[in-house]
Amino acid sequence: MRKILSCEFNPDTACVELRLDDGTLLAIDCTAVENEVANGMYQRSELDWLIYNNPLAYAELILNGDPELYLKAVTKKAPLD
Repeated sequence: MRKILSCEFNPDTACVELRLDDGTLLAIDCTAVENEVANGMYQRSELDWLIYNNPLAYAELILNGDPELYLKAVTKKAPLD
């Protein structure tokens, strides 16, 4: 597996950008990911938190994980009483 040298969110392009040790530059379009996997504001909020606070975890989730399963596990709607 290639090593990630840097990972950061670029607000101008709305992409998480990765630089790999072999010189590869990779950009994950966060808007497109949200449109595909997030079904509501709670799921979009969870993805946004990852993007801004831990872009490396976000990139690993999108590239290697199952974002839909992750979102189902960490978000649930609670009715207001």
